[in-house]
Amino acid sequence: MPESWLPPDGVRRASHVIKVSAGMFKAGDFRCPAADALKARGYVPVVDGHRRRERLEQFAFGPFMAACDSRRRAASGSSGKLGTRKPPHDGLRRWTAHALENYAAAFPEDPERLLSEVETPWRYSHVPAGAGAADGDEYQLTVWGRCLQTGDGSVRELRLPVNRLGSQPPPDSFIAAAALVLAEGTPGPRPQQVRILEFALLDGRVRVLFDSTREEALAAYRKHGRSAMRKLLDGQEYRPSAGCADCLYVSVCPVLRRAPGLLGVDEPARTRRSWSVTNARNYQACPARDHMRRLHLPTADEIEHAPAVDRGRALHAYLAECHGSGSPRPCSANVPERWVPEGFELPHDESVLGAKLLRGHAATCPMRLVRDAVDVRNEPRVVRHDTEAEVVVVAKPDLLYRDGGAWVWRETKTTTRDRPFARPLLQQYPQLALAVLLLTRGDLGGTPSRARVEFEVLRPGGADMEIIDPFVPEIRDAAGKVVTELVGSWLRDEDYAPRPGQTCKRCETARWCASGRAFQGGR
Repeated sequence: MPESWLPPDGVRRASHVIKVSAGMFKAGDFRCPAADALKARGYVPVVDGHRRRERLEQFAFGPFMAACDSRRRAASGSSGKLGTRKPPHDGLRRWTAHALENYAAAFPEDPERLLSEVETPWRYSHVPAGAGAADGDEYQLTVWGRCLQTGDGSVRELRLPVNRLGSQPPPDSFIAAAALVLAEGTPGPRPQQVRILEFALLDGRVRVLFDSTREEALAAYRKHGRSAMRKLLDGQEYRPSAGCADCLYVSVCPVLRRAPGLLGVDEPARTRRSWSVTNARNYQACPARDHMRRLHLPTADEIEHAPAVDRGRALHAYLAECHGSGSPRPCSANVPERWVPEGFELPHDESVLGAKLLRGHAATCPMRLVRDAVDVRNEPRVVRHDTEAEVVVVAKPDLLYRDGGAWVWRETKTTTRDRPFARPLLQQYPQLALAVLLLTRGDLGGTPSRARVEFEVLRPGGADMEIIDPFVPEIRDAAGKVVTELVGSWLRDEDYAPRPGQTCKRCETARWCASGRAFQGGR
């Protein structure tokens, strides 16, 4: 272990076997490098912070994998018992049935292919020459997915279930690590051929990630995997996110900020959970929708990516690019004709409307008040652990910027309506209420007494700006009431029953909900 890598206080090393899952090589904002390194190196908290777990299944692929295991055991005549799993929500049950149908259609039984599932997934083990207790006596690398091979073991195939095929394949380091496990892993003889596939459970599409010889698999690991393995084991960046709710190291994390009492609830959750205003809105509309969104079940593209919705996302991305360009410059009313950022596609009328909305932003652009790029944080993730509620709270302001030493929380909304809001702002936009509560705690730094919340509304006729002073007692009390009411019933809910109604017509997860489909007339 290099001297530069140090574990945090409050952990102990429970094993000197370094255990790495190939999934740890998948980079992303929601992977915590420090947590991956601690887990791989065998560290556990000195004080066990385990709490009772959720009643329902929380792993969306769990029932699918369990069903595949059951079929494999039935085909092989195995008498072994499967481990018990928690009951799935009805939405997850319906999604799993859909996934299994697509899997069977994409990979029908073919006697000529001679591939059958293995009972024990492969594991690659390596004991470095001269290894000592400091570095670990053994390295173990594993894969997750459906593992198959020919009867003689000459061909191994790994099928990786995903909801959809992404626009880009997984990183080369992940593919190389998985290929190494297939090429060198035990049990069984070493294969001659290694194949790795991605399979989309939603539509049955298949993408080949690797299909070559054992020698090519080893070469791929030498090229892409070896350095990535060292980087993974030396990871020291703590990256708070909603994933902190399931993290073993929450109690010892030196980065996750504690905010006891933030949500204002009287009793803690039965298990640690994550919460955001987006979750709250989904839950208000329908508990089942919130649960299915949290499971990341596939959503309806026509709703999730409606033109007006994508226009709003594109507009926020454009502003983020402008505000984060390096040296702070106020935005201009001269919006380029082709302003839509890369990765977004908008109909012509939505693009024209977006440019009109952006022109109004020039009058309220906060870069007029910023002197240095270090005073600007575009769409930062603000994560706090309410230790009294046992909830990890996640907020993502559109912009945080510093004005004269004080942090300002800016939320920007676009609308085509000119009429005033129907309800008080803090009720209609709970993210403003959460911003008030976070600012009044003063843990963003800067000069707390001058902090404020800005609510910018971009309309076709221009921009409106509302300034909210979080230190006005009436505002602080109103914000606390809004947030506590949003959290209360959700914190106690363990079943997430559907709430059919008019919202079903625009529900992006209704496909997996019996009540939602019934309300829509079976569509």
